[in-house]
Amino acid sequence: MHNIQLLKEFLSSRKKIVITTHASPDADALGSSLGLYLFLKKNGHDVQVISPTEYPEFLFWMPGHDDVIVNCPNSFDHIKELINAADLIACLDFSGYNRIKNLGEVVQNAPGKKLLVDHHLNPEIDADYDVWDQTAAATAELIYDLIEALDGKDDIDVDIAECIYAGIMTDTGSFKFPSTSSKIHRTVAELIDIGADVNKVSRNIYDTNSINRLRFIGYALAEKLTVDENYPVAYFVISADDHIRFNLKSGDTEGLVNYALSIKGMKVSAIIMERDGEIKLSFRSVGDYAVNNFAAEHFDGGGHKNASGGHSEDSLEKTVEKFKSLIPTIKEK
Repeated sequence: MHNIQLLKEFLSSRKKIVITTHASPDADALGSSLGLYLFLKKNGHDVQVISPTEYPEFLFWMPGHDDVIVNCPNSFDHIKELINAADLIACLDFSGYNRIKNLGEVVQNAPGKKLLVDHHLNPEIDADYDVWDQTAAATAELIYDLIEALDGKDDIDVDIAECIYAGIMTDTGSFKFPSTSSKIHRTVAELIDIGADVNKVSRNIYDTNSINRLRFIGYALAEKLTVDENYPVAYFVISADDHIRFNLKSGDTEGLVNYALSIKGMKVSAIIMERDGEIKLSFRSVGDYAVNNFAAEHFDGGGHKNASGGHSEDSLEKTVEKFKSLIPTIKEK
């Protein structure tokens, strides 16, 4: 933590605060944002959460969701005004301004102070205050630590606890990723003691599928999954037509890449996806192979050692061919 005592002093009087997170927010990004939002509101601040893009419906249950402003052409001017008027801008779960789309330049140039709370490698944001720890399992874990450092643990109620729990649960892969520490379990135990309903959170996130999403997953597993014959690599290729065919919504492809990694003997999995004129890639790995380095070197991406993403300026077909040509290098490292 850096300058947290100064942050505590800064927050001793009412402030205008904007909280934002990365594009296509997942449960950690939104849970962290709303957990911090509810805490700061409780302490008398004027707070607004801004999402750079839409996010999945299975996150709509989160307390404070109805107050989130989603960036779009109709809201951009208002969002810009809010950011420029903010005394503090909290940047959660992203390490570079490019991760918040067209809000990046606005946030970077805004006069307000910056707070960074993140666990990704190589942060590029020059923040006035930061809670950055690449060993943390989730940004939500760091939000809990931040609230504790601000002497605010007594302010954590059930709503805040469930937002934080959602972020920790998902970013640890339901507590099965290597980043799951004894500290994480102690934190979760405290959240449960506060009253977090872990069954409700789990069902809301994992067991609220649409029929279209279930049919898409079946189709993807049957028709779109490729397992390399020579290397422990499996991947999906999802086209724009696939999105249209199954009327996919934000979040409907989330977790698909993990199915490929669950195949016995697989070391690396990927999903190459075309949507809204963009080609995005997600990578997962087990063991020592660092897919964040692979993503950074070949697809202008990054992330965590065993979970990362990137993008491509080429067509879907050329991107797939490029990925296939790189598969032999995975075995060599």
